[in-house]
Amino acid sequence: MDVEICLDIGGTRRTIQQAFISCCEQLLEIALLLTHESGQFLRRLWRGSSQELAPKCQEDIGDGTMSRSQDKPTKSAQTKTTGAGNLVGEGDYLRHEQKVETQLPRLVGVACGFAKDQIIHSQYNRGKFGEDAWFMSSNSQAYIMGVADGVGGWRNYGVDPGEFSMFLMRSCERMSNATNFAPKRPELLLKRAYCDLLEQKCPIVGSCTACILILNRANSTLYTANIGDSGFLVVRCGQVVCRSKEQQHHFNTPYQLASPPPGHDIKALSDGPESADTIQFPMQLGDVILLATDGVYDNVPETFLLDVLTEISGIGNPVRLQMAANAVALMARTLSLNPKHDSPFSQNARKLNIDASGGKPDDITVLLATVV
Repeated sequence: MDVEICLDIGGTRRTIQQAFISCCEQLLEIALLLTHESGQFLRRLWRGSSQELAPKCQEDIGDGTMSRSQDKPTKSAQTKTTGAGNLVGEGDYLRHEQKVETQLPRLVGVACGFAKDQIIHSQYNRGKFGEDAWFMSSNSQAYIMGVADGVGGWRNYGVDPGEFSMFLMRSCERMSNATNFAPKRPELLLKRAYCDLLEQKCPIVGSCTACILILNRANSTLYTANIGDSGFLVVRCGQVVCRSKEQQHHFNTPYQLASPPPGHDIKALSDGPESADTIQFPMQLGDVILLATDGVYDNVPETFLLDVLTEISGIGNPVRLQMAANAVALMARTLSLNPKHDSPFSQNARKLNIDASGGKPDDITVLLATVV
């Protein structure tokens, strides 16, 4: 395929930057379309190989509901279990009293995203897409992921909304490697990070939504804490078997952690970490986890997401996962800028007699992971 791009270099520096970004996005879109189609073709060729194909779907894949009290290990997420002795974590294995080793589940994760305004946020910073922030970390006990979406309204007060979300995620990342880390308490991790933010000598002003996921390796259970309208999906055998619950005070006003400027009469909406919705869900090998900010969910229908996520069930190759994450992020970006797209956001607005047609331009953050 021949691709020809003409760029008129006349005009202001901002105009040139905008034109260049537009050209790059078109090239990226073409490349992703080609790699996606090529990937599907190769998948058909590899159908006879079992190395990276998804495990056979079990009959009881769930009905999309979530367990909030279940705390049992799933047999499919561990290769073998014998005896009733105490389990002691050691690297990638559990050792029983009978000295039989059981391999622990691993999480392979990647990230991709776009800033809403590529001119303002032209410089790449790891863990940040515009006013969104994210992190991924791991230790011997668990794999941890999180996203936070800074509330853009703070720009009206001269505050960079991305500073609040970025600090919160960096604190979560650091505390996930502390000795007092609790692999079953994502809400506690969120609370400790939030308290750390509030205790800074130089106040960090702003607010954000947040969603934290912890895959506990010992019992193959996913523990989650979500506050606001960022969130996650767990896809198994082509179906959503677990999802976060969106928290809204009213339309387009999500729950949020906040820190108003000291000494100023600003009535900032603030919800404590204890308001987070918590879930625990037993995971299986091959499960796919999508953790994203509302820039994805407000623009991309769930059926579109399933088309991409179903294809990577059980895939442990980070390059192929990165291609899928890129596809989700680019799809969200493209639809967010389409004034004719009947987005999930516009559909929800229409139910409340609010005129908000088309896509919703926003920062976009995608964390994609599979259990292997």
